[in-house]
Amino acid sequence: MDGFGSDFSAGGSGGKMDTGVIMEQVKVQIAVANAQELLQRMTDKCFKKCIGKPGSTLDNSEQKCIAMCMDRYMDAWNTVSRTYNSRLQRERARM
Repeated sequence: MDGFGSDFSAGGSGGKMDTGVIMEQVKVQIAVANAQELLQRMTDKCFKKCIGKPGSTLDNSEQKCIAMCMDRYMDAWNTVSRTYNSRLQRERARM
């Protein structure tokens, strides 16, 4: 049931769900989905870049390539995220 079953208000609201609680749950679910998508994209890109012949183990150069690729990907994502959030804050301040 994805955790929604226990969020009914017990008192005076006639069983209606609290809008604030629902909004927070939706925000958490969106954040989890975004993190999963980020991880999947990073895995796909770094695998394609670093793994020439898939096998049962990674050699040292593949391990280093994967580690560096993931570090660069996360650094780039963090830079874009900070810039985007900064721009959003500036836009909100203008309103």
